[in-house]
Amino acid sequence: MKELMKKNKIIIGMVHFPPLPGTPNFDDDKNLSKIVNSISSDLDSLQNNGIDAVMFGNEGDRPYLLKASNETLSAMAYVIGLIKNKIKIPFGVNYLWDPVATVALGSICNANFVREVFTGVYDSDMGLWEPKAAEAVRLRTNLHRKDMKLLFNVNAEFASPLGTRSTAEKAESAYFSSLADAICVSGAITSKSVNLQELQETKKRIKDVPVFANTGVKIENVEEMLSVADGCVIGSSLKYDGNTWNNIDPDRVKKFMDKVNKIRK
Repeated sequence: MKELMKKNKIIIGMVHFPPLPGTPNFDDDKNLSKIVNSISSDLDSLQNNGIDAVMFGNEGDRPYLLKASNETLSAMAYVIGLIKNKIKIPFGVNYLWDPVATVALGSICNANFVREVFTGVYDSDMGLWEPKAAEAVRLRTNLHRKDMKLLFNVNAEFASPLGTRSTAEKAESAYFSSLADAICVSGAITSKSVNLQELQETKKRIKDVPVFANTGVKIENVEEMLSVADGCVIGSSLKYDGNTWNNIDPDRVKKFMDKVNKIRK
């Protein structure tokens, strides 16, 4: 990831899709062109104000699926394809919560990286959750995309793991057994801060790949998070009013990246 991004303390900004066709909150009065406009605006706000990389995710598709639907997966691919020529920085994708669909989407869109929960078994809001790491990683190979990096979220949001292993132990195992290119440590749900002790313990165990703070990073805690992590994934706190469901506020992005650049120095 460091070779890919060419930056110290990598910052990945989220581009959240509004609800897509086939989901309960999709606005029937809004066609895909309005979704394209929203995604395009967020992309501009992030990359024009110094973000290192962006990641497209279907955050609006509540309640989330454990296996991708044809409607939403095809809509995401279509929209990303339409704005692809505007992307000037490394980018990734994340289809919640299907690692196989995420790898397929990233491969067809020529993404630089993907993020998902690849390993473990969870008691989740979506039911019993058993990701398929082997299937997803093999798909990357079969699609000739070994260059596409896999970011493993090892403590899933909206879920509790079955078993007693710590986050750090799961991260070490995911790297050893499932070929993770980076590790993401999350809070309980979107916008909730990472447990700093879990982040520290994970970073202490993981030496060969980057460790990211995956949720709840904001301007007030970024220095603390980056004192431990190799980078972060940030979404909600860069939105207008810090609201997950609003569009990206370019002023917030600029202020955040100004602080990150001071930390880097």
